[in-house]
Amino acid sequence: MTERPSTLITGASSGIGAALAWCAAGAGHDLILTARRSDLPAALAEALTARHGGRVLTIGADLSHPDGADQVVNEILASGWRVDQLINNAGLGASGPLSEMPPARLTELLQVNLLSLTTLTRLLLPSMLSRGHGGILNVASLAAFQPGPLMAAYYASKAYVLSLSEALHEETRGTGVRISCLCPGATSTGFAREAQLEDSRLFRRGTATAESVARAGWRGFQRGQRVILPGWKSKLTALLSHWTPHGISLRVIRTLHRN
Repeated sequence: MTERPSTLITGASSGIGAALAWCAAGAGHDLILTARRSDLPAALAEALTARHGGRVLTIGADLSHPDGADQVVNEILASGWRVDQLINNAGLGASGPLSEMPPARLTELLQVNLLSLTTLTRLLLPSMLSRGHGGILNVASLAAFQPGPLMAAYYASKAYVLSLSEALHEETRGTGVRISCLCPGATSTGFAREAQLEDSRLFRRGTATAESVARAGWRGFQRGQRVILPGWKSKLTALLSHWTPHGISLRVIRTLHRN
């Protein structure tokens, strides 16, 4: 009997992470799901196994802590699991002037969006390379393509994720390991509420569903796409970001972020 591949998804309690879990389970993968609250992925795990079978390991881990990524990997190894694919989906957002952001919130944002993502990638990529197969999907954002006044740290963190992913895509060329970056626009998840953007022009202009973003992300990842832009609006926005003068785009983005 062929062993099922296993996929680790961070931030898998809801939104795009949960939708990606359904994609992976439907493709015959065993799953490792992490979130701050272990009860949330546990409820998802029950639904996934009822529909698709397979094994699901849930891990409660706070990736905003410096040792969060190490904790996740240690628990996986202690459970005897192997990670064939890593989906770095966990992310934090925050809106408002950087000068007014609580320092603790800024530290958490950078830890989750940059450091924990990079640490998980560093810890799990070598074994994929040694086996000659596997992949990593990093979830960034359209925010990666331009600076974001009133969300400066968040936009900068997603630019880092995109840059890292594209560099690793080239580093792993020909190894059998895929590295992709998913860059969705405004999506209907809990992100807007958490980042206090529910009443912003950005989210009032319409959002994609988490399911449509996840399906596009999964397909592009399995094909080995370097950068995945789900939907024509995302593709157009990314294209315009390259051609619009920075002075104009900065003012537009600031306006979109205002409540």
